[in-house]
Amino acid sequence: MNYATIKYCDIANGTGVRTSLFVSGCRLHCKNCFNEEAWSFSAGKPFTQDTEEEILSSLSAPYIDGLSVLGGEPTEPENAAALAPFLERVRAAYPEKNIWMYSGRTWEQLTGNGDHASPDMNRILDCLNVLVDGPFVQELHDITLRFRGSSNQRLIDVPTTLATGAITIWEDDPQFAQHAWA
Repeated sequence: MNYATIKYCDIANGTGVRTSLFVSGCRLHCKNCFNEEAWSFSAGKPFTQDTEEEILSSLSAPYIDGLSVLGGEPTEPENAAALAPFLERVRAAYPEKNIWMYSGRTWEQLTGNGDHASPDMNRILDCLNVLVDGPFVQELHDITLRFRGSSNQRLIDVPTTLATGAITIWEDDPQFAQHAWA
């Protein structure tokens, strides 16, 4: 797997201050994607053991709330195979930190009999706190939405959804849930 970039003090892709890993490779090619540069699987640099160690080290800072994984597309089989063991390492090392993942695919595609369900996806989902699912749809673009670009995308509370079998939407802090424009 390659990665396009890593942001070590990101405040846009999940709650609090985060480390964000942008993987390379995406076959979805959403119209007006914000990260078209990461569509190529060869974009960026190889995701090595040293890269993993740098990310794990960055998560040790007390002001870092968690890890976000974006793309490209993290659920592409090539990426999921590398991310599953890495996210298990993150979860084991930092059980108190939250892990978010963004996918252009839906929960239904990634689980059960979905076309991208796999043992690697199951391992990844077991590590996540929040999955932001669904493709970016330009016609549904809404700048007032927090942590997503279009209104079709859902912020799924993964532990609750896995425990109950019913998709449960993540609840944002009410202080931040609605933008108030003066």
